[in-house]
Amino acid sequence: MFGLGNRKVLKYSAIETSLSIDVEDTVTCFCRKARRKEKDAGTTEDPKLYLEEAALERQLPELDLRMLVDLPPGLDYNEWLASHTLALFDHINLVYGTISEFCTMTGCPDMTGPGLRTYLWFDEKGKKTRVAAPQYIDYVMTFTQRTVSDETIFPTKYANEFPSSFESIVRKILRLLYHVVAHIYHCHFREVALLGLHAHLNCVFAHLTLLNQRFNLIDPKETEILGDLEAALLGKIYTLSPRPSLRPLLPPMQY
Repeated sequence: MFGLGNRKVLKYSAIETSLSIDVEDTVTCFCRKARRKEKDAGTTEDPKLYLEEAALERQLPELDLRMLVDLPPGLDYNEWLASHTLALFDHINLVYGTISEFCTMTGCPDMTGPGLRTYLWFDEKGKKTRVAAPQYIDYVMTFTQRTVSDETIFPTKYANEFPSSFESIVRKILRLLYHVVAHIYHCHFREVALLGLHAHLNCVFAHLTLLNQRFNLIDPKETEILGDLEAALLGKIYTLSPRPSLRPLLPPMQY
């Protein structure tokens, strides 16, 4: 898929634990339970397999989550955002790469998320375009790769500074990456679980969610579609009170 720059990427290995379960049997089990719930409720919406108990078994230690998103004393805010943005791009890119063969132009003709959400792509001139999910995600990854590789935006050399618009650029990247995560949960969670990667996906989602809660980086209208997963996965651990940004909010980017 896509590569990264010179910054060190955060790893999740220290906060992941192993599960001694038969993944295929587990997926079959919670698929069956989800269909039963759907039938009992009389709804036609696709069952949310990612909310089944078997998919939420992997728990994340509270201490590690706090340490993951809290800004260390003395560290530059923009540098902290840059490191987390690169880490999230890396992990979301990797997870999607494992199931990309199942995300096809015919199978996913629209870029969709839970709750009948459909995402349209906005080009550089602001024109909205309805594209298939693989094309949309390719646009997201290409844009993000180009942006994080730009020395004038994500500086890696001594004496180079972050631009004044850096936070707003990060906001756009994280919003687009959230769309990718939402699509994976909505359309490809079964494949993720069969590959035994659902715990890693949950960890990525927790990271993105907690970073957003800490620094208010994504509009609540974007994140509400996975609010039930947020409550199920993180509600038992702890809830972060949103903090205002560490710098005054910048005007939104025009795109």
